Amino acid sequence: MLDATTRSGGTATATPRATATDLAGPLSPAPATGFASRCARVLLSPWSRLSLLVLLLGTAASLMLALEPQRLLTDGWPAQLGGAAAVVAYAVAYGVCTVAFVPRPLLNLAAGALFGSQLGLGAALGGTVLGAGLAFCLGRALGQEALRPLLRGRWLKAADDQLSRHGFRSMLAARLFPGIPFAASNYCAAVSRMGLLPFLLATALGSIPNTAAYVVAGARASTPTSPAFLIALACIAVPGLAGAVVAWRKRHQLRAR
Repeated sequence: MLDATTRSGGTATATPRATATDLAGPLSPAPATGFASRCARVLLSPWSRLSLLVLLLGTAASLMLALEPQRLLTDGWPAQLGGAAAVVAYAVAYGVCTVAFVPRPLLNLAAGALFGSQLGLGAALGGTVLGAGLAFCLGRALGQEALRPLLRGRWLKAADDQLSRHGFRSMLAARLFPGIPFAASNYCAAVSRMGLLPFLLATALGSIPNTAAYVVAGARASTPTSPAFLIALACIAVPGLAGAVVAWRKRHQLRAR
């Protein structure tokens, strides 16, 4: 800054400009902040999140083995819950169990045995959609970023492209086609670029036939000679046999190539 010129005609004098260090004071090192930032980057890295997903799924599967949900078929539903609350509670438990790899046929049979055909179908379908949504969101948030770079093989790229570009019809076919593991299809869809809404809609629609067959079988298990039970068994067995034949033929075609 220039000082004002003196009245006696003297020349203006310049004072040195204050430096940024003088104004701000001495800079203090922040090693703690840098260390915390590095730790956050490591914890939020794709492979750390994938490890967390594996840990969560392994813990959930271990809990299911310890709790033995199959006892619902023999012990029945707790007496404290009844009516609509029991159906909603079962649907929530169903969804959590599917995330923990409990087989859906077992849960569908239990739904029919506990609530009958109509309420059991509603509980099973609600649990199916909930479990699929939970698995999809977990896989998308914790596993997609780490696993997508690994999709290098021809078949993996083809499956990913099919799910990403034609998500609804691909997932609808996967739900209708027997033999495709429920959990595997959930996490494959999560790793792809498929949207959540088409995934849930395809799951809800495609799961109706198979789920209904198992629920009716569970509801009529006490009368194994009834037409409803026999029709349900046929609806379970025929698609399963057809799926096995298709898989066998596809396997031989791939070997021929």
